Amino acid sequence: MKIATFNINGIKARIDALCDWLDEAQPDVALLQEIKSVDEGFPRELFEDRGYQVETHGQKSFNGVAILSKLPLEDVTRGLPGDDSDEQARWIEATVMGETQAVRICGLYLPNGNPAPGPKYDYKLAWMERLEARAKQLLEDEMPSLMAGDYNVIPQAEDAAKPEAWTEDALFLPQTRAAFRRILNLGFTEAFRSRHPEPGHYSFWDYQAGAWQRNNGIRIDHLLLSPQAADLLADVQIDRDIRGRDKPSDHVPVWIELAA
Repeated sequence: MKIATFNINGIKARIDALCDWLDEAQPDVALLQEIKSVDEGFPRELFEDRGYQVETHGQKSFNGVAILSKLPLEDVTRGLPGDDSDEQARWIEATVMGETQAVRICGLYLPNGNPAPGPKYDYKLAWMERLEARAKQLLEDEMPSLMAGDYNVIPQAEDAAKPEAWTEDALFLPQTRAAFRRILNLGFTEAFRSRHPEPGHYSFWDYQAGAWQRNNGIRIDHLLLSPQAADLLADVQIDRDIRGRDKPSDHVPVWIELAA
């Protein structure tokens, strides 16, 4: 089962790039972030024609997450539990029925949090508290599960080409990294780092100041695996070269293969 996460930075602006990547990479499941589209405006036919079931949790012009799956989906839910007043479309989950194993997949777009300190950062930390609570529930269910997406978290200095440039940024503040570690310490495995401990791997390059050309990147797109899912991990990679194509997202896909 090949599962990818990809912040596409606007479905309409990135439709050709996304379809090209899907045709090449052939993920069984793609978790998308920042679709920036209401549900009824999502171009679902393009993906259904490719054999994908489409589930969206959209929002006009901002945020928005989606699941594309060639495998059967069950029990699709939308919205991160814990705050009924939260109207931002940042969470979607479903159970994917693999050949040998069902896997609970959660697609997320964690708040950026800048400027920090301030109300946006408070929202980020509160959202991460809710994420930790949902993570505990997933572990209690004892089925293979994962939480994947754009976390807007630089976990450690090795995950930035220039960590000194991020010391005051919400993505790298000590409180942010501590909240991320608390989730990992519940028993989750950060898939990419578990197989690639060396520095120099990134999933995001800003559009400004030649960041891509200078490889001034950061790694903020993560797949966190429950112990049962981590036992199934066969491979994990970043499709780095996608960033160098025409009209790219500022993120690139990160994917895993599970023996499921």
